[in-house]
Amino acid sequence: MSKIHAAITAVNGYVPDYILTNKELETMVDTNDEWIVTRTGISERRILKEPGKATSDLAVPAVKGLLEKRGISAEEIELIVFCTSTPDMLFPATANILADKIGAKNAWGFDLQAACSGFLFGLTTGAQFIESGKHKKVLVVGGDKMSAVVNYKDRNTCILFGDGCGAVLLEPNEEGNGVIDSVLKTDGSGGQFLNIKGGGSLNPASYATVDAGLHYAYQEGRTVFKFAVTNMADVAAEVMERNNLTSENVDWLVPHQANKRIIDATAERAGLPEEKVMVNIQKYGNTTSGTIPLCLWEWEDKLKKGDNLILAAFGGGFTWGSIYLKWAY
Repeated sequence: MSKIHAAITAVNGYVPDYILTNKELETMVDTNDEWIVTRTGISERRILKEPGKATSDLAVPAVKGLLEKRGISAEEIELIVFCTSTPDMLFPATANILADKIGAKNAWGFDLQAACSGFLFGLTTGAQFIESGKHKKVLVVGGDKMSAVVNYKDRNTCILFGDGCGAVLLEPNEEGNGVIDSVLKTDGSGGQFLNIKGGGSLNPASYATVDAGLHYAYQEGRTVFKFAVTNMADVAAEVMERNNLTSENVDWLVPHQANKRIIDATAERAGLPEEKVMVNIQKYGNTTSGTIPLCLWEWEDKLKKGDNLILAAFGGGFTWGSIYLKWAY
C-alpha cells in the first residue's frame, strides 16, 4: 500500500486594498525610501484600514476563494489550523471565528502561534492529520493583521510589516506528492529579542503597560537579522541534504518574506538562482504567518505537478524551519 502524503490541492490569498508606501512612511517617521529599500527590499505594504476588522476578516475572502477554486463547500472542511500572531482576541480561537464566518459547521480548529514560522509549523501539524488517515480535508491558514501591533512611531519596526492572509487545503495523496519532510526548530532564549511583552498573563493590559508601549511588536534588529540569516539558510540546506536534493532538482525556494538580504542568503546557501526564488516582499512587506502561502498563491500558475519546493522561515521565539514539498497539481 502506497504511503499517504498530505498534498496541497488548492491555494488562495488576500491582501487589503490600502497601500502604505515608503513615501507615506517618510511623513510618519525619520526614514526614507532609499534607506528602506536598500536594507529590507520593501517598497510598500498592504494595511487593513477599515474599523472593526480583524485578522479573521483577512482570512474570509482567502478561504472563500480557495473553496470556490476547489469546488467544495465549507461544510466539507474537517479541521482548521489558523496560524497567526495577531488573533482577533485571546479566545475564542480565530480558527473558530473563521469557521463560523464561512459556515464550516463540521470543522474543529485551533490557533497556532509560532510568529513568522507559524505557517510551516501549521502545515506540518495539519499534514499529520491527513497522513494518519484521521481527516481528508484540512485547511491551513496563515494570516496576520500586523498593523494592529505595530508602533508607527518606531522606525525599526513600522517599515517592515504589512497585513495579509494565505490559505491552503490539504488532502490525501498516494502519488508521492505533498509534504515529504520537515525540519522545525525553536530556541526560547531568543524571545527577548523579538516579542510583544504586553497583553498576556505576564503583563496583562493596564494603563502602565499601554503607557510603556508593551502591546507593540519589539525587535532588536541586528541580533534577529544575524540569527535569521544563518538559521534559515541552515535548515533549508539541511532538508535538501536529507532528501538528496541539489540546486538542479529544486524547482522553487519559497522563503519567508522578512528581509530581502535574508532571502538572498538562503538562496545562496541552497545554490539557487534568483529565478527559482519566490519574492514579493517589495509589495507586501512582512505579513508574518501570511508570507509563504501568499507566495504560493501568487506563483500558483507557474507551479507544475511534481515540482520540488523548499519552504523556509524564521520568526520570533526564536522559531525556524524548512519543509520539502512536492507540488500535487
